[in-house]
Amino acid sequence: MAWRMPAETAPHERTWMAFPRTGLTLGDDAASAEEAYAAWTAVAHAVAEFEPVTMVVDPSEHQRAARMLGSDIEQVEAPLDEFWMRDVGPTFVLDNERPGVLGAVDWIFNGWGAPAWSEWQKSAGMGRFVAEKSGAELVSSLLVNEGGAIHVDGEGTVLVTETVQLDPGRNPFADKAAVEAELARTIGATKVIWVPRGLTRDYEDLGTRGHIDMVATLPTPGRILLHSQTNPEHPDYEVSRTLQAFLETQTDAAGKPFEIVPLPAPETLRDDDGFVDWSYVNHLVVNGGVIACGYGEERADSLAAEILAEAYPGRRVVTVDARPILARGGGIHCITQQQPRLSAAQFNGDAA
Repeated sequence: MAWRMPAETAPHERTWMAFPRTGLTLGDDAASAEEAYAAWTAVAHAVAEFEPVTMVVDPSEHQRAARMLGSDIEQVEAPLDEFWMRDVGPTFVLDNERPGVLGAVDWIFNGWGAPAWSEWQKSAGMGRFVAEKSGAELVSSLLVNEGGAIHVDGEGTVLVTETVQLDPGRNPFADKAAVEAELARTIGATKVIWVPRGLTRDYEDLGTRGHIDMVATLPTPGRILLHSQTNPEHPDYEVSRTLQAFLETQTDAAGKPFEIVPLPAPETLRDDDGFVDWSYVNHLVVNGGVIACGYGEERADSLAAEILAEAYPGRRVVTVDARPILARGGGIHCITQQQPRLSAAQFNGDAA
């Protein structure tokens, strides 16, 4: 077996999501809960304009999901606590030696390092559930990892963060060599780039401690879209410059240096909880489109859409207000997970 994770730009069969349910992430009052339900629903409908969406729904939310999602979104039931599908679900891979075989890497999920606040035991089984529903061959892994902690170019390069895979709360006995060997076995990584850290807010109590999908992504081999905080008053001003300086020294799996494309942050610096981690890097590429995070800032949102349109030629950029999602700890990429289309597996980067 030679498993390989295709680039997000490769054609998709569908996108998987999970519907919100009662818990810490949802919010502690009715208005906050409705805000979350509406945000997840808006993303689902935006994605469904381009490709099928399958939504996993906890039995307690069956009626609400049916009412809000309608008939356009396929719904399947399974017990949930956390509903960040990028992290609780599997990472889909293809077998280069067996055309037509879909795999699903079942990482161990422990609620981003088993913090005291996280309820994750039910969603820890989501990898196996989605693998079965999608007809994928299960690829079991003993690595504690999340989908938001990896970004690939489909040609062997993977971006990870030192503070995630080497987090003592996740993999206390792992070193870089062990992590690299497991990423080679499960997703076909031949070059692992260890980004030093993530965004500032991600290290607060409810953060992931540095998920890469808030920081940088690979729209095409040899090119990186990098979060850029341009205001010196924000602590990520120095973070983004440090990361750019680091990435400028790196090469991809083919040995080529990267072209770094800055993706400027919105102008907003703070919300009620402190410095924001609002990032346009946290978008989802879909068949023929890009679902982008919006932050209610016309100038910044428009500029981000222009940069994304240039980075993904031939795709229509759709911006969805992501502020209710970011307030809960992630973005549009964090609540979605793409399933690659088998028939086009070899055509990495083809805009379906």
